[in-house]
Amino acid sequence: MGTVTRSPNGRKPSEIMRLIVTTFIGVVFGFFLGVSFPTLSLTKFNLPSGLLPSIDLSYIEERYTGRRAWSFINNSNRRALPNRLSNDTSKIWVPSNPRGAESLPPGIVEAESDFYLRRLWGKPSEDLTFKPKYLVTFTVGYEMKKNIDAAVKKFSENFTILLFHYDGRANEWDEFEWSKKAIHVSARKQTKWWYAKRFLHPDIVAPYDYIFIWDEDLGVEHFNAEEYLKLVKKHGLEISQPGLEPNKGLTWQMTKRRGDKEVHKVTEEKPGWCSDPHLPPCAAFVEIMAPVFSREAWRCVWHMIQNDLVHGWGLDFAVRRCVEPAHEKIGVVDAQWIVHQGVPTLGNQGKTETGKAPWQGVCFAFFT
Repeated sequence: MGTVTRSPNGRKPSEIMRLIVTTFIGVVFGFFLGVSFPTLSLTKFNLPSGLLPSIDLSYIEERYTGRRAWSFINNSNRRALPNRLSNDTSKIWVPSNPRGAESLPPGIVEAESDFYLRRLWGKPSEDLTFKPKYLVTFTVGYEMKKNIDAAVKKFSENFTILLFHYDGRANEWDEFEWSKKAIHVSARKQTKWWYAKRFLHPDIVAPYDYIFIWDEDLGVEHFNAEEYLKLVKKHGLEISQPGLEPNKGLTWQMTKRRGDKEVHKVTEEKPGWCSDPHLPPCAAFVEIMAPVFSREAWRCVWHMIQNDLVHGWGLDFAVRRCVEPAHEKIGVVDAQWIVHQGVPTLGNQGKTETGKAPWQGVCFAFFT
């Protein structure tokens, strides 16, 4: 008698249908079971490095979309990561964060600051009822207080006032009401470019559209800051200065005020002084006594300033590298003009050496 075998093809149609229905129900049940659990964050536990021998995992929470994304970095890039992350793949690492803050979630990184004064009480969100749009700095000695008082009054409430004190007499300025709201920085016997490099970092002055970095010996009778900026914007100037009154303190033809123009960007100098009509001192040029920078231009110029720069000579010939085309975006505003009084107040901060007066050493440094 032969052996009877049961063939798989011999299943009844009802069994096949039951198998299909059971499979479908299992898939549906598994789907709803999966979505019902909260999202599992792998930052809550550490995976043994042996399980993932060829990759590092960086957990990135995007600030604005709220999405989570995995960044896979090949082993060849591991050497660029800090040693503290080499054995812990659950750490946050965001290369787009500012240098030194790569291990922080982007949502808590605050890369920029400002000079806005804050209260010691109340809600921080209610501190600033008004934010100035512009910044003006003066490097000052107390002997020039009357001149600075007159200058500050030419700047509206749209300006934050910042005084750099080279004589250490910061407290004495409280006789002026505006001084009580100004920012005061004091370091003895330093020039404005020393202060600018250390206290005007682009990330600190980022809230301000324009930054004025001015000397203390400027006559401003014919100057209004708001009107000045209207012309700067109208003519597309990224780096500028007011025109200089022709009969006082004039060094270059480029910065000489022209009575028939609002703004000029080119000039003619002495024969042989300009190798190219689009280059300094015939164009793309302002002096260092009263420059005005846009936020974008200052971000570049700040990086150009060397740490040992004292008086700034030569910087006026170099700032053109920070805007393009320089002969179009650097200019002199003639309709708002100033007088360079040429008061050698900083000379009093010099040191007597080899029988020379203090001012002689300082003035000699101007030309060396």
